[in-house]
Amino acid sequence: METVYRDKSRCCGCSACRSLCGAGAVEMRADEEGFLYPVIDQEKCVNCGRCRLACPFEKEDHYQNQGGSKFYAAKHRSQDVLRRSASGGAFTALSDAVLADGGVVYGADFDGEFRVRHARAETVEQRDRMRISKYAQSHMGTMFIRAAEDLKAGRRVLFTGTPCQLAGLKAFLGSGRGGSELLENLYLCDLICHSVPSPLVWADLVSLLEEEYGGRLAEVEFRTKDLPWNRVNSKKTFTFRLEGCGRTYVDNRFYELYFGRMTIMRPSCENCPFCSPRRTGDVTIADYWGVEKYAPELDDPLGVSLVLSNTEKGRELLEKCRADLTLQERPSSEAMTEQGRLSTPVSYPEDRAEFWETYRRDGLAATLKI
Repeated sequence: METVYRDKSRCCGCSACRSLCGAGAVEMRADEEGFLYPVIDQEKCVNCGRCRLACPFEKEDHYQNQGGSKFYAAKHRSQDVLRRSASGGAFTALSDAVLADGGVVYGADFDGEFRVRHARAETVEQRDRMRISKYAQSHMGTMFIRAAEDLKAGRRVLFTGTPCQLAGLKAFLGSGRGGSELLENLYLCDLICHSVPSPLVWADLVSLLEEEYGGRLAEVEFRTKDLPWNRVNSKKTFTFRLEGCGRTYVDNRFYELYFGRMTIMRPSCENCPFCSPRRTGDVTIADYWGVEKYAPELDDPLGVSLVLSNTEKGRELLEKCRADLTLQERPSSEAMTEQGRLSTPVSYPEDRAEFWETYRRDGLAATLKI
């Protein structure tokens, strides 16, 4: 085969094709925008076609559940957890339930250079690194294979990620390499995803901040709770610290590119088939935007989570969290109104191509000034 995908608008970079290829013919490589795409080594390829058949964009049902979700407003009972979570602490409760059972949690983490990578956690301390938001597409690496190994060893696995990433894991496990019999101990938690920003732009911003502020970054935090949790403040709260300096800095230029100018998202996000109430996860989590209108008694400046239980396994997992979460079932209409990505993909601006032309020619610093 020459390519796995038909064009870039039909590839989400989930890496299922790479993990699935028994011949080792598929490699994920970054393009000029920093997004990973599969590249086929023609000398190794045996033309079996399994990579394309398994692709979440090509599969008719996109590995989504049939529907019938229940919608909840959720909030962790611990104030400390709320302060350290992006919204209402639902991920902490779900992952605690799996870790307490001797299970393993997979989710997005920063590496030593603040690149976003999927990682594996067996302890609360490792899991806690996954709690904060990370606004760049994560590199999956070998995590699908690692998860299959854990499942084969009889361990429970909670795998969190964007809907397309979870669809990729389903493709891998259900296509002969992992084995569909492993799904019994697998719990999938997807996020209501706005879109995925460029890892290249994020890496360049890290370098730019270090140059402008004169030091190496020691810590970054998206969605800090220094301001009260709400939709408006969620786009104002990127903070960072430098090594050897106790001061916290605020810099929202990345948010302006992402939420404001809307120019740094992956091409496939505009054609996302996962912007639907039919989810890929057993459980879906997000912010409960609009809670102050629909249920003001539940509103909290430290955050409230939207949780969807989408399957029987998801409902069982959520039941295990009742000691840690306050849960109130809510009408689906509230989330469908406030969470646009439950119905339609993001639309790109007309100047997206112009942005990238300027970026490639002049670099990030000059582009930010325009």
